[in-house]
Amino acid sequence: MNWLNVCSVLDLQNDSGICALVNGEQIALFYVQNTVYAISNFDPFGNANVLSRGVIGDLKGKIVVASPLYKQHFNLKTGICLEDESVILPVYASRIENGTVQIGVTS
Repeated sequence: MNWLNVCSVLDLQNDSGICALVNGEQIALFYVQNTVYAISNFDPFGNANVLSRGVIGDLKGKIVVASPLYKQHFNLKTGICLEDESVILPVYASRIENGTVQIGVTS
């Protein structure tokens, strides 16, 4: 796996999300407790790229984002929708390296 620099960790705000375009795909990045989570920005229920605008929270002991449209909750570690476990978002390897947020990509 190769690591692609996406942004500075200083571009992120605690308990908030941003969207990054990585290899032509929108990825929602969330910064929670000094950890970066990366999932698809596409909300399959609302049929729109909006998840980076969602609200982060803890539901049933899991770190989740609530879609800003229909409020489904997606686990940031697994991409699984808590309301419908058959719906799973793509999850991307992510890390902070020397103050830079990186996404793992395969070439």
